[in-house]
Amino acid sequence: MTGQDMEITDDLRLLLADKVGQERFDLWFGNTTLLELQGDVLSIHLPDQFSLDWVRKNFRRQIEDACEELTGTAPALEFRIDSKLKRRRNVELSKVTSSNLRDSSVRDVVSRSESPSPERTRSRGRQFAKLDQFVVSDQCRVAYTAATMVTRQPGAINPLFIYGPHGVGKTHLLEGIWSWARRSSSMRRVIYLSAEQFTSYFLAALHGSGLPSFRTKYRDADLLIIDDVQFFVRKQATIIELLHTTDSLLREGRQLAFAADRSPAELNDLGPELMGRLVGGLVCGMDYPNRDERVELASLLARQCEAKLPRSVIEFLADHLSGDARMIRGAIHRLVATGSAMQQEITLALAQNAMADVFASIHRVVDLGSIEHAVCEAFGLDKHTLHSNCKARSVHHPRMLAMWLARKHTRAALSEISHHFGRRSHSTVITAQKRIDRWRADGQSLQVADMTWSVDEAIRKVESRLSAG
Repeated sequence: MTGQDMEITDDLRLLLADKVGQERFDLWFGNTTLLELQGDVLSIHLPDQFSLDWVRKNFRRQIEDACEELTGTAPALEFRIDSKLKRRRNVELSKVTSSNLRDSSVRDVVSRSESPSPERTRSRGRQFAKLDQFVVSDQCRVAYTAATMVTRQPGAINPLFIYGPHGVGKTHLLEGIWSWARRSSSMRRVIYLSAEQFTSYFLAALHGSGLPSFRTKYRDADLLIIDDVQFFVRKQATIIELLHTTDSLLREGRQLAFAADRSPAELNDLGPELMGRLVGGLVCGMDYPNRDERVELASLLARQCEAKLPRSVIEFLADHLSGDARMIRGAIHRLVATGSAMQQEITLALAQNAMADVFASIHRVVDLGSIEHAVCEAFGLDKHTLHSNCKARSVHHPRMLAMWLARKHTRAALSEISHHFGRRSHSTVITAQKRIDRWRADGQSLQVADMTWSVDEAIRKVESRLSAG
């Protein structure tokens, strides 16, 4: 290998770590994988067949992209097994599965006296959310109450399973429980990690002779919190391991908390045994906050950021952003930086100019009114039709379609959607969503005006109008 190739290889490792994440890079590459670039061929040396298959299947695209960014071309990839790396691999695996593992997402609290001080915690970078920082909306009140009950009576609600779409605060509640546990004298060991991390550590232990250590670590926890449970779907070996881990903790009365981006009914691929355990305690759904609640959330975040925003700007953010606290906080930081750079007070006009490109990059704003207009225009309906109490299929079907599209294209709460279309209960929206989903799966048709449409064709017809504005 020439000096230039060695330099490119070093840069490649840095770029690859950035693409796959430092933790995953350390686990699958680190000191256990050798990269050699010779001409237009990149050789990836791995310690065993399992590692080779895993890296080739899961990281091939990232390796090719990194090579292309550095050299301008994508070299041919050649995967090889190097037995000399085997011992080095086992050392790394033992580190991964040891109880001394520390990172920003997986934390063990061995005892109160050994818990890191606030100063040390702050120095690590990531700040975990607390329950008292959570803005409670009607759509998440049950989940929030359940999370606080876990902190008051660990094991009484077991397990806790929270689900909902991205950005509604599931991770905030899990982090809030973890933050409480760190300060609790009754919690000797607390583990908080994602489903992907649990899977990676389990596979590393399974193929690195570290399974006993892995099981001791997780089955000895007083509190086990796992986020993004949907990641376990179709990972049968991990599902079985999690099933046994869950059974062990439940028998001991240890607390478990899980979160997923979909309801238990949509996670059937996890298997009836595991799902039976996950939903055997309390299942809490969460949804996006309505406009008034988004205004309250934006106001709270502005105070936390010590940003002086007028009411008009707060409402502007609430109208154009979802209830995702990270996104709103980022927008507030942008406004503060813009005002400081321009030496101006933050006004509505400044906010509109500062956020224009951000909103355009997220998505074109689609509100309930535009969906209603697009449905009526697509099928030649009067603009008041969808608000009527008419139960004829020619009106009822497009109304259900409009509610389904509202759930897909907006972050409006169920109550907002039902109210907009003149319905009394948000359960009407849920029913409409389930029925349209079932009709799509079964290939059934919609009766709209005087015509019959396939569901997918009707959706495309309306969405084309939404795209055209």
